[in-house]
Amino acid sequence: MSMKSILIVEDSPTELQLVTNLLQNNGYHNYTVATDGEEALKKATQQKPDLMLLDVILPKKNGFQVCRQLKSSPETNQIKIIVLSSKNQESDKYWGYKQGADLYLTKPFKNAELLEAIQRFI
Repeated sequence: MSMKSILIVEDSPTELQLVTNLLQNNGYHNYTVATDGEEALKKATQQKPDLMLLDVILPKKNGFQVCRQLKSSPETNQIKIIVLSSKNQESDKYWGYKQGADLYLTKPFKNAELLEAIQRFI
């Protein structure tokens, strides 16, 4: 499948396992993981992934802060960001898009919905 790279930013071991299993079962093997906002920023800046799957509720820096920082930098603003969050109010989605998210999906997400989004962006 694609050799494009994905950065998964998720601090819940259960959610992380769900996402990595989904990726692996669908031929996506070129991914790395970050478990807090600061690690996400560091890896995104160093690795320049094609796509980031970003949780909102994270230690150290939340996903909205990570998204805003990446999208405001010419060095990383081309990274496509799909927010995967349990924060499902319209105001949360609005805020996510305002920070630069390319797509905002709420948990629990449908596997087919996430796969379609990944294929669209990479």
